[in-house]
Amino acid sequence: MKMIGIGDNGAAGLLPQYLEWIEECEVLVGGERHLNFFPSFKKEKKVVKGGLSSLITELQKEKRNVVILASGDPLFFGLGSVLAKKLSIEIYPYTSSVQLAFSKMQESWQDAFIVSLHGRSIKGLAQRIDGRKKIAILTDEINSPQMIAKYLKRFGMTEYDAFVAENLQGQYERYRHMTLDEMETTTFSTLNVVILKQHYVVERSSIGIPDDAFIQRKPDKGLITKREIRILSLQELEIKEKSIVWDIGTCTGSVAIEAAKIAREGEVYAIEKNEHDLKNCLDNQLKHRTDFVAVLGKAPDRLNEFPDPNAIFIGGNGGKLEELLAICISRLRPNGRLVMNIATIENLAEAMHHLKALGCEVSVTQVQISRSKPILNLTRFEPLNPIFIVSARKGTE
Repeated sequence: MKMIGIGDNGAAGLLPQYLEWIEECEVLVGGERHLNFFPSFKKEKKVVKGGLSSLITELQKEKRNVVILASGDPLFFGLGSVLAKKLSIEIYPYTSSVQLAFSKMQESWQDAFIVSLHGRSIKGLAQRIDGRKKIAILTDEINSPQMIAKYLKRFGMTEYDAFVAENLQGQYERYRHMTLDEMETTTFSTLNVVILKQHYVVERSSIGIPDDAFIQRKPDKGLITKREIRILSLQELEIKEKSIVWDIGTCTGSVAIEAAKIAREGEVYAIEKNEHDLKNCLDNQLKHRTDFVAVLGKAPDRLNEFPDPNAIFIGGNGGKLEELLAICISRLRPNGRLVMNIATIENLAEAMHHLKALGCEVSVTQVQISRSKPILNLTRFEPLNPIFIVSARKGTE
């Protein structure tokens, strides 16, 4: 069984050996567009539509000579990686759409960050690409170049110019440089690749965003996980690039935003009971180039809407601590971490009691921090409220 990559120029772009294999096969498999490149093929054609499970089952039973057609390089966001795990198959790649697009742009692409939005949600794209100098994006009808331009402008990512390549090697091939404003108002073919390149450098912020860089509630400014506490809490959460993180009682969103910058390929979910604070969280997401799910609600309500997490931060519990911790630990993945910031010894004692009863390994760090403050030509220290950072690890079960 063979899989052959094919471009938008159809049979004309294939090696003679590949064409011979196609002519000799008994079953030709591919998308409708691929199969239409071979109108003279009179034996069986099998169209790839929807899910692959039924196709894989059929091909596992197939005894005849089969050739499968796939776009570009089948191992580049294509069918190849899925089918190779289930079938005995030989793969013969064509040039990928990204490679072709960069050749038209006359740019190197070994340093490019590549992301596929084809059949995927655009959610989280902001933190994934923030600070990257050169980005290639595979699109679809929903995540079109226009939608991407609009999205980038919402997050203030106007340091990028675009290059859009359409119908590569096809009859209606077109490619052009444009600004985000131009891309937002232009119509494109559905077969396209978008390349973004910084025309001025914007570096990502490092961990520990200053408190005053967040939009906060007024006149009660200061209801935020302070920078120093935030850094220590994030360290205790042990967040990885692909982690799923919950932030319960997110308020300004400071912890969730920093978590999203660490878990660039993961997911962050936040819940906040105060509508005005949630609005600040959403505004802070745009300001700090992070895009995650933040909902209005009082935990543990609505936590069933979130996927099971690797890490949970609790900044506020609304008085349902026992119930909340029981749900969080039950949903936390094995070896996952739960971190709480607690201000009183009574709440500390209660949290430790519940977490130990739930079988967690618990540790506590008391943090007392003072910040320097000028007084005339001198300097004094102004203390922050002492905080207990409670860290719990779930067992492997």
